[in-house]
Amino acid sequence: MVKSPNPCGEGDFLFPELTIRAVMHKLKRDKLPHHLAIIMDGNGRWAQERLLRRIVGHQKGVEAATRVVDECSRQGIAFLTLFAFSAENWLRPKTEVQALMQLLKKYIKAETPRMMQNNVRFNVIGNRDDLPPDVNLVVDEALARTSANTGMVLTLALSYGGRQEIVRAARLMAADIAAGKATGDDEALFARYLYTSDLPEPDFLIRTSGEMRISNFLLWQLAYTELYFPDVNWPDFDKEQLHKALEVYQSRERRFGRTSGQVQNGK
Repeated sequence: MVKSPNPCGEGDFLFPELTIRAVMHKLKRDKLPHHLAIIMDGNGRWAQERLLRRIVGHQKGVEAATRVVDECSRQGIAFLTLFAFSAENWLRPKTEVQALMQLLKKYIKAETPRMMQNNVRFNVIGNRDDLPPDVNLVVDEALARTSANTGMVLTLALSYGGRQEIVRAARLMAADIAAGKATGDDEALFARYLYTSDLPEPDFLIRTSGEMRISNFLLWQLAYTELYFPDVNWPDFDKEQLHKALEVYQSRERRFGRTSGQVQNGK
């Protein structure tokens, strides 16, 4: 039996694509986030809830990433950054880390032709020195093959930590100032030494699984980012969930320290 939506506009449908189309109809293409960042959380919990190995959850998470990348590119989002592997994730069991590295390598290899087909440019932030040589090799190949693409920029944060990034940037900036290669001490100068120096700051951050923290992700860059914490594990994050999230973003008023009246009056 098909369920009808309740008077508040909520409800389940036998045909979920009808719900997706309804949400898509509400989205305003000119008000989508220019830069969307996602903390892909909940792979392990998804697997544990189904009495499966954690790696199965990560494999399903890769499928979710592919769906979201394709849909963000189709919607016209200019920058998408995915928190794929944190600096702290190296502390996980060795067998899980090794499996994640192999899964990452497989994902990048499989995604590169899709990026070429969809005109997506690949990018990586984080401490690549920590990555295994075989992973760095496929990263280099993807960076080179997609370097001339002019569509969405897909950034993977690999062996990335926000605090580590800030410390690194401070050291580089201090060294350049001491050597006479740079002058000043303002925010704009400092931002040039971040991994994200060629990226705009995120407009919208999604963290799945219902956890309400940013876990050392883009600490400097998220200063004025809108945050959203859906209670759904990453493997279950599909097009409908993405569209719901984007609708939430479009309902927000971004003031950047100004009053609501100033924003509404364009001041």
